[in-house]
Amino acid sequence: MISMSDPYYYRNEYGRSRLQKTDLPANPVELFEQWLTQAFEEDLPEPTAMTLATAAKSGRVSSRIILLKGYDTGGFQFYTNYNSKKGEDLNENPYAAMSFFWPELERQVRIEGRVEKIPARDSDLYHSARPRSNQLGAWASEQSKPITNRETLESQFNAVSAAYKNQKMIPRPPNWGGYKLIPSGIEFWQGRENRLHDRFYYERESTGKWSVQRLSP
Repeated sequence: MISMSDPYYYRNEYGRSRLQKTDLPANPVELFEQWLTQAFEEDLPEPTAMTLATAAKSGRVSSRIILLKGYDTGGFQFYTNYNSKKGEDLNENPYAAMSFFWPELERQVRIEGRVEKIPARDSDLYHSARPRSNQLGAWASEQSKPITNRETLESQFNAVSAAYKNQKMIPRPPNWGGYKLIPSGIEFWQGRENRLHDRFYYERESTGKWSVQRLSP
């Protein structure tokens, strides 16, 4: 008996929309903004969630889901502990890839490029805008490092909370801040019938302008 919970047999047909070359702006960030805006307007869960893939100097790749925290024509921003696994990877190999998937819209965006830390003042500004509990959590957690148990983490959080109890402003931890992925390539994927999906890949040229071509699904 075939089980639809078996990945081998699971199928899902697409056909909500299409993407044509005439729909493409000269700058791919404009199309990204259109798609992200629609994801917000349709109240999709976690519209800014993305997979970030990094690679260590050895070539071993790792990935995780994080949240996009800003973007413009210069790049796509996210924040993390500099000593986390992704931070260590980026220190050894400053290239990464991001992917967004909005299944309700049958759309995917892939972004590739070089990553660099954003200026400290920008990280300070974002840190100050976070909820106080998140600011304390950035101090309490040694992200990606082993801990004995949950109680250890909560104890560290309580200790930090007590230390800053009488301080209105909590400073940004020196090992926590933002990165920006400067895109060299961006692909837009729109699900279509019969698995004949629409795929367009933008590539940044040496002049700074973007070329675009359709890819076979």
